[in-house]
Amino acid sequence: MSTIKIAIQKSGRLNEDSLQILKDCGISIDNGKDQLKASARNFPLEVFYLRNGDIPQYLRDGVVDIAIIGENVLIEKGEDIAIAEKLGFSKCKVSLAIPKEKDYNGISDFQGKRIATSYPNTVQQYLNKHNIEADLHIINGSVEIAPNIGLADAICDIVSSGSTLFKNNLKEVEVMLKSEAVLAVSPKITNEAKETLEKLQFRMRAVLNGKNSKYVLLNAPNDKIEAIIGILPGMNSPTVLPLAKEGWSSLHSVVKDNEFWQVIDDLKEAGAESILVAPIEKMVL
Repeated sequence: MSTIKIAIQKSGRLNEDSLQILKDCGISIDNGKDQLKASARNFPLEVFYLRNGDIPQYLRDGVVDIAIIGENVLIEKGEDIAIAEKLGFSKCKVSLAIPKEKDYNGISDFQGKRIATSYPNTVQQYLNKHNIEADLHIINGSVEIAPNIGLADAICDIVSSGSTLFKNNLKEVEVMLKSEAVLAVSPKITNEAKETLEKLQFRMRAVLNGKNSKYVLLNAPNDKIEAIIGILPGMNSPTVLPLAKEGWSSLHSVVKDNEFWQVIDDLKEAGAESILVAPIEKMVL
């Protein structure tokens, strides 16, 4: 396989989550302190540690083949760059916020206002869609302070927990987009590198499928099995095994995280007992 070059954020939470998914894919990175480039010991992969905002241009120029990057950065700086996989971590919103004491009556309140942001393209597209004209102040860094020092009437920024807005006496009033980490691909990637990318995506999907699912084992009387199977379709169909106790069976299946509690409630109602739930490390489909 040809060596593939991947860019990840130099520091911060996205850096940690990116390295974690590579580790979960069984890839060991020789990662020294303050290195800008590192190689994997057991997979044809080179890691480039870059500033988040610079990654789209590195992809565009073909300096790196792929990158783990926030979808919001691609929307701002790299709409021409293809997304190969949504990775489900580092979720956030890009939102408009105003001082807490101000009333908010709708997007028209931003007409003629000054908005501080590091995402001018995203903000401008959103305002254009709503026929709003505003004065954008581009700030690279902490924009939350802008209203407090009289530089702006509002801000646009990334919102995760909302604690930074709260500390700066701001409130979120418009969610412009929701974002998560994605695997982005250079338009100049070679066919040889694409083969390696397919191998990497196969591993990533196994990891992500495992993280998003739970393995469920339960016992049930045989006359309840048909109803329970209707609740537990599994990947194809649940595994049913007879128990030593006459008239009873054990059922094994997989449940998606976002359906889990509803399914468990339905299983109990249908007669399932001794329900055991276990995490899944990897799931190869």
